[in-house]
Amino acid sequence: MYTIGIDAGSVATKGVLFQGDIVAQVIIPTGWSPQKASKTVCELLLRRAKIKREEVKKIIGTGYGRVTMDFAHKGITEISCHGKGAFFLNNQIRTVLDIGGQDSKVILLDYKGNVQDFIMNDKCAAGTGRFLQVMANLLGAEIEDLDQLAEGARPQNITSMCTVFAESEIISLLAQGVSKESIAAGIVASIANKAAFLMGKLNISGEVAFTGGVAKSRLIKEAIEKKIKRPVYTAEDTQVVGALGAAVIGWEMLQG
Repeated sequence: MYTIGIDAGSVATKGVLFQGDIVAQVIIPTGWSPQKASKTVCELLLRRAKIKREEVKKIIGTGYGRVTMDFAHKGITEISCHGKGAFFLNNQIRTVLDIGGQDSKVILLDYKGNVQDFIMNDKCAAGTGRFLQVMANLLGAEIEDLDQLAEGARPQNITSMCTVFAESEIISLLAQGVSKESIAAGIVASIANKAAFLMGKLNISGEVAFTGGVAKSRLIKEAIEKKIKRPVYTAEDTQVVGALGAAVIGWEMLQG
């Protein structure tokens, strides 16, 4: 008996096959069709575990593409799923910061991992994975290379967090001869500032988890820790936490 959680995000679609713990996980680009990506993830999970579809008793969808998953048993908000996934990995977590491709959110949990409160920035891409991708492209780098580029550099102050205005600002800084390393460090600092500001709107408590693709950046994680003056927990693969939470919710449904 298994459950599957699928998180169809704007950039990547993630899936977890679950049986009391993670059995298999998959991450692929979402592309133009979250429905197609979700079905592909489901098929890949079954193939990797060498099991039949009938052995999966619950499929839970989450993420912005969950409404397209006509094969899922239920759709759950990413707020609940990221909270549940982070809590499963570390049951001392009481605050979750999730920075995805298009939005950021802060989630407060109770001692059972249930959502108590949350705040979300989904009005613009400021400080999100999309913002990071655009900024990295301007520097001629991949997102994965940004930490290496920014390491040890003195941060250039990036005054605008709007993606469009920040893009113009960075082009201007490059034209002035400001180093790519300094600009990269400034981008890291600006994302950390935005995250800390969002977290400051809620009364955060307990241990803090950082999830989503942006959480793969060690420097952003460390910058956030300095801003909020407390350690931040990250999973081994920060992108699958939402899918994991969806699978855990499915498993809890099966347990009654």
